[in-house]
Parts: sequence; structure tokens; C-alpha cells
Amino acid sequence: MDKDTELPERSFRITRADLVRYAGASGDFNPIHWHDRTAAENDLPGVIAHGMFTMALAAQALVDWTGDPAGLVEYEVRFSKPVAVPDDEIGAEVVVSGVIQSPTAEGRTRIEISATCAGQRVLGRGSGAVTRNG
Repeated sequence: MDKDTELPERSFRITRADLVRYAGASGDFNPIHWHDRTAAENDLPGVIAHGMFTMALAAQALVDWTGDPAGLVEYEVRFSKPVAVPDDEIGAEVVVSGVIQSPTAEGRTRIEISATCAGQRVLGRGSGAVTRNG
């Protein structure tokens, strides 16, 4: 694919500190997002990022591409796999990419989104519609 049909790849780091900040902002203090033993008791691969936080990172890639936060007019994803966040300074890396479709007559551009972590797809069937000036 060439640069005109591909969303520029974005990489986001998520650390445990980010999870604490997101929990405070969202009010979601579920211990699977901060407590290793609780995560293990729930058969998770470790402490996991909030799904909505992961979703927001993918949305940020779309907003950055449009250059306008109001440019994201439609957005949906399915959660495929959790993002395990190790207890270290490095955290987890989420990579967002996408395929840009042709603009519609209404001036919207649909983008099929992919987000991966450690080579595993963490958001599936993701798509967004954007309007873009310039």
C-alpha cells in the first residue's frame, strides 16, 4: 500500500502509571487494571489496560490524521484481546494502523483500523469515518 491509502502507523506506550491515571479519570477502578493477583484469578495474562483506553488510543491516531478532533464523526471497534501491561517502566506498546478508503460524496472518508500489541490484534473490526480539511 502507498501513503495515500494507508493511515500513518502510530505507536503508543501504556504503563501501569497510565492505567492509574485512566482509572482516576474514568472512575473504573476494577482491580484487573492494577492488581496482579486479581488479574490472575480472572485468567488474564496479567494486569490489563482498560478496553476504552485502548479504544481511545486508536481514536487518537484518527484524530491526529485528520488534524481536527471534530473530524472524527463515526467510530467503532470490537475488543479482540486484552492489552497486558507489565509492571515495569517500559509497559506495553499498542500499534495502530489502518486502510484509508475513498472519500464519499458527503466528504467522509472511512478508515478500517487495526491495533496490535506484541503482534496480537487487540482491536478487531475497527472503523471510523472522518472529515478532513486540507
